[in-house]
This record gives sequence, C-alpha cells and structure tokens, in this order.
Amino acid sequence: MAAGNIHYDIADRTRAIGCGGIGAVHLLARKVGLIDLIDRQVQLLKTHLPYHESDHVLNIAYNVMCGGRCLEDIELLRNDEGYLDALGATRIPDPTTAGDFCRRFESADQVNNLQDAINLARLNVWKKQPSEFFQTAVIDADGTLAPTDGCTKAGMDIGYNGIWGYHPLLISLANTKEPLYLLNRSGNRPSHEDAAGYLDKAIELTLGAGFKSVRMRGDTDFSQTAHLDRWDAYNDDAPGKLTFLFGFDAHMNLKLQAEALPAECWAQLNRLPRYEVATQERTRPADVKQQVIDERGFKNLRLAAEHVAEIEYQPAKCKKPYRLIICRKTIDVGIHQQVLWQEYRYFFFITNDRAKPAAQLVLEANKRCDQENLIEQLKNGVHAMKLPVADLISNWAYMVMASLAWSLKAWWGLMLPEAQGRGRAKDIRQAQKRAVVSMEFRTFVASVIRLPAQIVRSGRKLIYRLLSYSPWQEPLLAAVAAWRTRAQC
Repeated sequence: MAAGNIHYDIADRTRAIGCGGIGAVHLLARKVGLIDLIDRQVQLLKTHLPYHESDHVLNIAYNVMCGGRCLEDIELLRNDEGYLDALGATRIPDPTTAGDFCRRFESADQVNNLQDAINLARLNVWKKQPSEFFQTAVIDADGTLAPTDGCTKAGMDIGYNGIWGYHPLLISLANTKEPLYLLNRSGNRPSHEDAAGYLDKAIELTLGAGFKSVRMRGDTDFSQTAHLDRWDAYNDDAPGKLTFLFGFDAHMNLKLQAEALPAECWAQLNRLPRYEVATQERTRPADVKQQVIDERGFKNLRLAAEHVAEIEYQPAKCKKPYRLIICRKTIDVGIHQQVLWQEYRYFFFITNDRAKPAAQLVLEANKRCDQENLIEQLKNGVHAMKLPVADLISNWAYMVMASLAWSLKAWWGLMLPEAQGRGRAKDIRQAQKRAVVSMEFRTFVASVIRLPAQIVRSGRKLIYRLLSYSPWQEPLLAAVAAWRTRAQC
C-alpha cells in the first residue's frame, strides 16, 4: 500500500451515491404495488403537503436498507442531493418528522392496517412464485424481549428476567423467513398472549394465497390448548389442510407416563450430520473447553442417546385427544472423564399430524429454532426493535416499518427473474434467489445496496451508472429490466 500523495476534491456537477442498489428496491416496491397499497390502507394524514403515508413508511425502511441504525441517520440522507435525485424527491422527512409520523399511530387497528397493506403486497410477490412454492406454509410463532434504558416510554414493564422494555410477538413464514405479523406488548406479558388471533390471521393469509396446507409451530408457551380443536376442525373437509406442532410443558404427570412406557415403545432417534465431507475429513483441533472441564473436575453432561415414543393425550381444554410425541434424552453425568450416573430428560410435542413418524416430527419441531435467527436479524441487523419513540403503539409502528426492510430483501430474492433457457444459467439464478432469501441483512446491504453509482438525469430517464464491480451486478441489472415498466421510464 504505497499511496502517499493523497488529495481530496469535491465534484461540482457529478452526483453520486454509495447505495446504488436502492433504485432497484424502489422499483420493486412499485412493481408489487406496495406504495399504492400503503396510501390506500393507511389514513393518518389529513393533507399531503408534501408527503404521503407511503413516503414516511418507505423513508424509514430505506434508511435501514442504506445502513441506518436509528431515526437520526435519516439526517444524512435528507441532506444528500444525490440520494434525493436517485429517488426523484425534492425532500424527504427529517428524523423529527419521522418520529412524529410514528406517534400518529394511536391504535392497534391503525398499525394492523399498515401490516395488512404490506401483506397485500406480499401476496403479489407470492403470485409470481412457481407451483411448488405453495405446497406447505410453515408458520412459526415466538416472542422476544426488546430492552430499553429509557424511563419514560409508556407501556414498558419489567420482564421475567428483570429487564425493562417491551415483549414483541413475531409470526413468520419459515419458508422465506418473512415476518407476517408483529405485535408489541408490555414487557411483563406472557409469550403466548394474543398469539392465537395473529396465528388465525396468518392462516387466513397463507390459505388465501393458495398454499395447499399450513403447519404451525411454536415452543411450549404456544401450546394454545384452548384453540387446538378449532384449528383441527380445518381438516374436516380437507385432511391435512392445517396441522400444528407445538412444544408442551413437561408436567409431572406426563413424565410419569413416559417413564411407565415399556422399552419396546421407544425408538432410536438418529439425526443427520450437519454436513457431509466432500473431500477428506480433517483432523479436529483439541477441545480446549473439555480440557478445562476435566482438569478442574466440573460436572460434565454429555448426550448419550435420544429415543422417541408417542401416546394419546387430551388436554383439559380439548374435547378430543391428540398425538403427544415424547423425546427422551439420555444424559451421561461424569467428572474427570468418568461417567457416574445417567439421567433422563423429557421433551413433549403435541400435534394433530397422524401421518408422519414421530422421529420426523421431532426433527421438524427442532427446525423451529431457526426463527431465533430471524429475531436476531430483526434486532441487530435491521435494528427494528430500537424503540426510538415514546409509547407502545408508536414503537410498534416503527417495528413494522423497519422490518419492512427485511421483507423487501426477501422479496428482492423471490422476484429475481428466472434465466432464459435451461442448464447452468437457470441453476445459477435459482441459487442466487435462495442466497438472497437466506442472506443476513448486513451481507445483503453490502452486496446489493451499497454499490457506488452516479445519478444521471437524461431526458425522461433516471440513470444509475454503477462505478464499481460487484458479483451481484448481473442479477441486479436483470431484476431492474424485469421490474421496470414503461410508465416508470
């Protein structure tokens, strides 16, 4: 690195931005009808001078997509003439105005109207997917704590772990990792509160979109025994239309029933390896953690085996029994590399799926843990749970608007046009679609959004002239060509 005589200069007429991919995202938002749907469904402003509701919503979402972590980062964008030119705007809302727009949400119905508008656009994205996309919609439910150090945020409370803040509920589509519904709640509320209502919304959304069947998953807090009969009734007309697979609390009576099962009821649970070695297996490095445990005589727990069994069980709030899948983990308890005794730990899952083997259902239930990765991305990738405003409803609205950035990322991958013809080009494009859908948000921003581009107005065209190479240039250009319509030229 021999550069030494370095000088800086400011261009007079040339305008460029560092987030050249934002134009493709804006084209996508127009293509799926998101802008018009927000303006139609969300009615918060009496007059539009000069902003519409969609301007406020996309301002927050685009700020996140361009690398912003909080409302204050909008200030950098609103003073960037290149960014304004790139979006065809003379001005965008400043951070104070953006916060004021969040506070205009005063009821749950208003926030749900915004979520409904986003989901209507989501349906337009799903309509473009191939038929195999609509086999089974897997809906996951989970709660998380959104902590805050503030003392004046209305609706905050202390959680079960002693942390002050809110307790959002997330209902997501596991197939594409899209957040379908968010609900903000006080920090002391249980995870399952109001979950049934939003699960019903998700069922209606996915079945209405054309999915052949729906499977709901959740941990022990989402057993929802009062609603199991109602959900199982979906299968009266079409068997297998709606199945659920929820964790169930390991009550003492269930443990006793599991211990009383004869040995022939238990079957070995064999898990597939995380990956297969394509060439030659490498020598594993020394396990430093295990060495410390052995040297200091710590109690060491090792998983020795897993077995599964099942029984019929009727919860108190149900009128008919369901399958209760039991996973028994055999744990070796040892000190100084000597096994002293074995103990059993039981995990229970309740389901109305009568077709799949018990072992397969246990493995499928474990896949629900991938939703923790989505929650992590919404928290620390998108920063949707920063709680920048003053009360529960307005912070809920901010969560929805910021999480729209994540949905736009997923739609970007789902809406990538297929390559023409057959063979390797088509396989590459399908791999790119899968890569974008599963990509971490920071990686997406760095790979697709943060592309330096010169902004040129030529006649009736708005040209993004890319100034550097990226391996994602080819799919980006193909996407823009597919999403651009004549009215937008």
